[in-house]
Amino acid sequence: MSGIVAADVAALLDRTAPLWRGLADARLFVTGGTGFFGVWLLEALVAANRRFELDCRVTVLSRDPGRFAAQAPALAADPAIALVAGDVLDFPFPAGPLTHVIHAATQASAALNADAPQAMFDVCVEGTRRVLALAAERSAARMLLTSSGAVYGRQPPGLAHVAEDFAGGPDPLDPRSAYGEGKRAAEMLCCLAARAGLPVTVARGFAFVGPHLPLDTHFAIGNFIRDAVAGGPLLIGGDGTPFRSYLYASDLVEWLVRILLDGRAGRAYNVGSEEAVSIRELAERVARVAGTLRPDRPAPEVRVARVPTPGAAADRYVPDCTRARMELGLVPTTSLDEAIRRTMLHAMHRDATDDVIG
Repeated sequence: MSGIVAADVAALLDRTAPLWRGLADARLFVTGGTGFFGVWLLEALVAANRRFELDCRVTVLSRDPGRFAAQAPALAADPAIALVAGDVLDFPFPAGPLTHVIHAATQASAALNADAPQAMFDVCVEGTRRVLALAAERSAARMLLTSSGAVYGRQPPGLAHVAEDFAGGPDPLDPRSAYGEGKRAAEMLCCLAARAGLPVTVARGFAFVGPHLPLDTHFAIGNFIRDAVAGGPLLIGGDGTPFRSYLYASDLVEWLVRILLDGRAGRAYNVGSEEAVSIRELAERVARVAGTLRPDRPAPEVRVARVPTPGAAADRYVPDCTRARMELGLVPTTSLDEAIRRTMLHAMHRDATDDVIG
C-alpha cells in the first residue's frame, strides 16, 4: 500500500469506526477484487480487520491470482485474503460459509463494450446470475451489486442531476448500449432475488478518481492526470462542454460498505459526487494542481480540439445522491482539487496503470 493510500485508509477508518463492526466475523466473497473498486475495498477491509480485530475473511475471485499476487503482494499475502481462480461466468463455488457478497466484477471497459458487446452483456448478466446463485445457496446475510449510472441512458439536457427514479434508459437496439443494458438486466435479477428473500442492494456508480485509477483508458480525469504528470499538454478531444462529477476513492469505499450493510434490499443508490464540472474546467483544475505540485515549472497547457456550438445543450452525467444522503448519511468528504492532488502525487511516484489487474 502506497503512503497516500495508507493515509487515506487510516483517515477513513478514523471517521467510520462503527461502520466496520458490521463485518465482525464476516466471511466475504468478492468479485472484481482486482479492479479499481476492488483494490480499494480490499485495502480498507484488510486495514479494518487489523485495527478493529474483526476476524473477517475475504475470498477474492480472480482470473489470474498469480498476477495479482505479483502486483499486490501485501494484499495477496494477508492471512485474511484467499485468492481463488475463476471466471465470473462459470467459477466453481468456493467451500465454506459466506455471510456477505460484493459483486463488482464488470469494469466499465469502453474497448470491450465497442469491440465485443455480446461478451460485455453476458458478463454483466450471466456473471450476476452466477453470483446470485452462490449468495442464495449460502444464505448470505447481505449482497451488493455494483451497477452504473449507465443504466439511465442519456441524461436529458434539462436534467441537472439524475435520481434513482428517473425512468429513462439506453437504446436497446444500439450495440453500444451493451454495458448499460447489461447492468439494467443485472439489476432486474437482483430485484427478483430480493423479492425471493435475498438481501441484495445496488450501488449505481458514476465517475471516480484516486490512486489505482487507470490513467491510459477512456477516463478523462485519468488521461488529464497522466498528461499533467508528463508535463502536458492536456488534450481535450471534443469541445470541453460535457459535465461530469468525481467522487474520491476512499469516499467510494465508505459508500459501498454502507450500502452493503445498511442499504434497503431491492433498492438502488446513486454513488458519486453532485459537484458538476465541465471537461474543460476539469482539465484546467488538473493543470492548476499540477502547477502547485511543481512550482518550478509552468502549469501544463490545456488544448481543446473543437469550439463549442453556440446554443447546443451540454452532455451531462451527474447523479442526484439525495437517497444515499438521507437514508444512509453518505456525503463526500474529499474536495475535487484535493482528490486530484492525491491521485497526481501517487502517479508521480508510481505507475498507477500497473496497480490494477483486469
